[in-house]
Amino acid sequence: MTIQTFGVIGAGQMGNGIAQVAAMSGLDVIMNDISEAFVQRGLSTITKNLGRAVAKGKLATDEKEVILGRIKTSLDLKDMAAADFVVEAATEREDLKFKIFADLDGICSPGTILSSNTSSIPIGRIAAQTGRPDKVIGMHFMNPVPVMKLVELIRGFVTSDHTLNITKAFVEKIGKTPI
Repeated sequence: MTIQTFGVIGAGQMGNGIAQVAAMSGLDVIMNDISEAFVQRGLSTITKNLGRAVAKGKLATDEKEVILGRIKTSLDLKDMAAADFVVEAATEREDLKFKIFADLDGICSPGTILSSNTSSIPIGRIAAQTGRPDKVIGMHFMNPVPVMKLVELIRGFVTSDHTLNITKAFVEKIGKTPI
């Protein structure tokens, strides 16, 4: 499975960091949230982070613009239909995550892997909201995402080996270490 377009639900501290590292690795990113103010705040944070990297000589100005050009903002969850892989990084509320995953199940193609950045809700409970529990996995990034290398992978009871292997490869592609 080739992942070219990566969807991120939530543009807050974790979501914008995840979107940044994905875009820096060459992926097209759809960063979604519930309001224009939230997505613009997330994009502003990414822009500031990349600006600091330019100031330190770690990134060229033209590279910064290319990275920013890979990030599309979205207010409509239906935009996730274009994603090959989606991570949810919304507020840590079970009811909210359940609704997002139920909605994503109907929006995304059947082959799309759905992951959650949750740190407290069992992946099996989230996966049960979908018709594809074998393609649901926990992908818990450490904060701050652009700096921390580890990403904890959490299987549900029915998460397939295929899903786990694709997720491991994806995490490595974006420069992180899966554990």
